[in-house]
Amino acid sequence: MRGEKGPLRLAGVEDAPAILEIYAPYVTDTVISFEYEVPSLVEFTSRVETIGALHPYLVWEEEERLLGYAYAHPYAARPAYQWGAELTVYLRPEARGRGIGTKLYGALLDLLRLQGVRTVYGCITAENEASVAMHRALGFREGGLFRKAGFKPGRWLDVLWLEKDIAPYDPPGPLLPFPQVDLAKVEEVLENWNGGRP
Repeated sequence: MRGEKGPLRLAGVEDAPAILEIYAPYVTDTVISFEYEVPSLVEFTSRVETIGALHPYLVWEEEERLLGYAYAHPYAARPAYQWGAELTVYLRPEARGRGIGTKLYGALLDLLRLQGVRTVYGCITAENEASVAMHRALGFREGGLFRKAGFKPGRWLDVLWLEKDIAPYDPPGPLLPFPQVDLAKVEEVLENWNGGRP
């Protein structure tokens, strides 16, 4: 699933350098990421691999260049939290405003449903108005505001938590690790979103 049928595909560890290239300016030039230092390629590659072992990690590629990525990860460690996932999306500047983030998120939500995830969360620097607007347009609601939760650069920043229900809250089975999800169903989701689904 390397994108032959469209720009949206699953990420692999070989994508880590390009993904890190997208992410690095968010660390060094913005308050969107709360990291202070850009991770090394070794560390970042490990992150991509670790995340993909449990949840989907997606990229958007056009003309052999990654323009954005999105993934899910556990938002808390205790077993009772396993049916919730925190989402992350980053885009290159030239990819903003084209609906790419919405499509990455849409596919991500469909894949998370296949795993058995019930609730998804966005943890966003409150002044990141574009991200807040995207989440709200996708049906996320406010779950809470953590005031002065982070310090960067030289000032305190509020963090907004948004949440969205994506499946019924019937008694769940154990969360299915993403690599164990039926491959045909995964391919169907990617094909649907590559087909221009809004």
